[in-house]
Amino acid sequence: MFLIVSLISGCDKQLQNGSKSDTAVNTVVKKVNPEPAQHRHPRPRPRQNRHQDADDIKKGLSMYGKNDNQPSENIIYGRNPVLELLKAGKRSVNKVMISQTARGAAILEIVSLAKRKNIALHSVPPEKLDRFSENSQGVVADVSPLEYTELPDLIEKAKKSLKPLLVILDGIEDPHNLGAIIRNCVAFGVDGVVIPKWRAAGINETVSKSSAGAVEHISISRVVNINRAMDLLKKNGFWIIGAETGEQMLEKADLPFPLAVIIGSEGFGLRSLTKKNSDFLISIPQANTISSLNASCASAVVLYEIAKKRK
Repeated sequence: MFLIVSLISGCDKQLQNGSKSDTAVNTVVKKVNPEPAQHRHPRPRPRQNRHQDADDIKKGLSMYGKNDNQPSENIIYGRNPVLELLKAGKRSVNKVMISQTARGAAILEIVSLAKRKNIALHSVPPEKLDRFSENSQGVVADVSPLEYTELPDLIEKAKKSLKPLLVILDGIEDPHNLGAIIRNCVAFGVDGVVIPKWRAAGINETVSKSSAGAVEHISISRVVNINRAMDLLKKNGFWIIGAETGEQMLEKADLPFPLAVIIGSEGFGLRSLTKKNSDFLISIPQANTISSLNASCASAVVLYEIAKKRK
């Protein structure tokens, strides 16, 4: 209150003395009501993890945490998958990370193979591998994605077999089922697998783990359209049979070769157009207690019966 009165009094004296009124008033006003300072608060920058590996960021995964639990084509975990990966030698392996607590014959063999192939080995705390998978079994490999085989190349490779056999998967969406089916294909001597590019599982870390590394030992072709692939196979002399409830029981069927067997999806079986384009359908014997078998279980039964007929 005293400050305001003093200032006003000072203004009156300046006006009475004939000084420049405008300047005096402006000076007083500025002293009483100074212009507010511009306080600009910069937007907070997102916190960055200094310990993230730049290469891993490019791949869409973090070395120190999962990437929203999305399966990756660049990671293989588990003792058998990593061991088969190194044995096959089809992919480029950037490094192998092994838990400091991991022990056993498989770990020793992985270390030996990695050293022989001049692959970088990293001994890491077990919790680091747990961030990739809770079931890493103490070993994770950073690899290049699996290279798919072009369908014409797969056909030519299969035709070198005495009785060529291919398996076509019509929309298998569960990666665990896909891995199990591929494992069955390798076990029963299938020459190659054809999978669709859309609305179906591709080859990733989950498939590799479920196949116990079998994906490294078989050629896999990924096609845009299954029915066009079937047409190309027919032009190359392949017979197409669909594993679905049909007129012929598989164990009694006289199968022609070269042969391609189609396994349908888990919930819907074969698509209607795929059925129509098949040369014939085959069935496997089962009781009426349940409606059908799991796709991977059905594939094992079908491939076992076909393997007996290929001898």
